[in-house]
Amino acid sequence: MRFRWRPRTSREPVEPVEQPDRTEPVEQPEPVQTEPDRTEPDQTEPDQTEPDQTEPVPVEIEPDRTEPDQTEPDQTEPVPVEIEPDRTEPVEVEPAARLRAALHEELDDTPIGRQAAAAVRSRAAQEVFPRPSRRRIITVANQKGGVGKTTSTVNLAVALALHGRTVLVVDLDPQGNASTALGVEHQSGVPGVYDVLIDSVPIADVVQQAPQVPGLRCVPASIDLAGAEIELVSVVARESRLQRAVSAYCDGPGADVDYVLVDCPPSLGLLTVNAMVATQEVLIPIQCEYYALEGLGQLLRSVDMVKAHLNPALEVSTILLTMYDARTRLADQVVDEVRTHFGEVVLTTTIPRSVRVSEAPGYGQSVVTYDPVSRGAAAYVDAARELAERGAAL
Repeated sequence: MRFRWRPRTSREPVEPVEQPDRTEPVEQPEPVQTEPDRTEPDQTEPDQTEPDQTEPVPVEIEPDRTEPDQTEPDQTEPVPVEIEPDRTEPVEVEPAARLRAALHEELDDTPIGRQAAAAVRSRAAQEVFPRPSRRRIITVANQKGGVGKTTSTVNLAVALALHGRTVLVVDLDPQGNASTALGVEHQSGVPGVYDVLIDSVPIADVVQQAPQVPGLRCVPASIDLAGAEIELVSVVARESRLQRAVSAYCDGPGADVDYVLVDCPPSLGLLTVNAMVATQEVLIPIQCEYYALEGLGQLLRSVDMVKAHLNPALEVSTILLTMYDARTRLADQVVDEVRTHFGEVVLTTTIPRSVRVSEAPGYGQSVVTYDPVSRGAAAYVDAARELAERGAAL
């Protein structure tokens, strides 16, 4: 019986809970022991590293950021302090400064600046041009038509008269355009330059005062003058008829005259020769085109002939470039050639093409009185100023 009991004892330990124990630990380590072990280090590691990484970073960056923050106020503090007074101070003076800059500095660069300056000059006190050292008697001649002889004569005379000088205009063109532009009577039968040349009537008896310009007088021309050249053929000393009449007037009632401008017809006939004999200077308007240069040589030869035989004091003193169009290269080429050939005789001022210059005669005015702010009026005033300054330096 004892021997039987022993095997029973050996079987008893086989039955205990060792088998379920073997299965339970197999299930426990996989879900229970491994999951907390894996999650815990995952949670602790980032938790430890995140504060470790964030703590030094702000600590190191904060002093770096505070240092530029200290420098930025140092830089910004002087900048506004220096700029604010500089910006506020000129604000009080800016209106006058800008006006002066627009009228003087930018005048040569922009057409708007030129017109603004002309407007200010026309509304301001009139400038007085210098008086010439001696009376200047000038013939405006060019045998080519349409170059601006009459327009230049009228506008230069008006500009000189408006700026304090006394001017006499002698209209030798049978068309009478200068008389029309000055607003004087010149229809057929009105005493004028024809009576002076043919009947030896004194200029004082036929001269007229320009109605709109004080200090400007005109000897008108009518259609009767068209036959004067034929009638003068048989007259003794026909080339000096105008010279004697002008001298008698300037020595008597016209002693206060500073300038005498003679407007010639577009020819080199006897009327033009009379004008060259009566004057000491020739002003040649040249249109900025090729055709205007073709007849210039013939005109200069005529001046030399008159100078050699009739008037030794005659000289070409002034050349005025007219109808200048800055949009074309041809105009620039003509200007360069004329300035290269004639040098200082050419006026610095050029007369541009302007509709106002063509409109003014229709109202019996010059462009200087018709539209003082226009480019053409400003150009003629500048040319007259330059002419007066040259006359004062003679």
